[in-house]
Amino acid sequence: MAFRTLNISELDPIQATGLHWLPLRQLLGVQAFGVNAYTGPAVGDDVIEDHTEEGFGHEELYVVIAGRARFTLDGETLDAPAGTVVFLPEPRTRRYAVADQPGTTVLAVGGKPGEGYEVSAWEWRFRAQPHIAAGEYEQAEALIRESLAAHPGDGASLYDLACVEARAGKPDAAIEHLREAVAARPEVREWGAEDSDLDSLRDRPDFPL
Repeated sequence: MAFRTLNISELDPIQATGLHWLPLRQLLGVQAFGVNAYTGPAVGDDVIEDHTEEGFGHEELYVVIAGRARFTLDGETLDAPAGTVVFLPEPRTRRYAVADQPGTTVLAVGGKPGEGYEVSAWEWRFRAQPHIAAGEYEQAEALIRESLAAHPGDGASLYDLACVEARAGKPDAAIEHLREAVAARPEVREWGAEDSDLDSLRDRPDFPL
């Protein structure tokens, strides 16, 4: 097929890490660049998580396609009604945005200058979230393992895998992957400090947090 199309308003968002994510890249099969959208059903909902792109080196472009967003960029506030385009060429810029009107939707496009595009590990982890919420641990584990196949040793994926395994009654595997996650990303210790997913492991002498 020479083209593919969809209507964003007809998509059911995936809820993950406080965001309502519309997985455009995956649904359309885009391979050359990262493209996704985020919607805020209510005023105050996050439409862009608080983050930088330092670890990826990505440039990012955001387009407010519905509603009104309020961006915070390195501490500076930007009012962004529908039609606003925000380009962030510097990966170190801290970015965050919330919905200022119900139904605000922001399109996000990104990639690393001068390099071929690589699907980010977080996409598989976000897609696993509905399965985790539904107790469908085999499906969630399969998606996270796909992430690790594409990004071996990714600390966040290892952590999510450990959480799923702990919930699924696989404590030995969970401990091993949690240990690997800590080695890859020391901040895992903070993530797991009060994470109820790991409660079944806390009394073990080999619990690594």
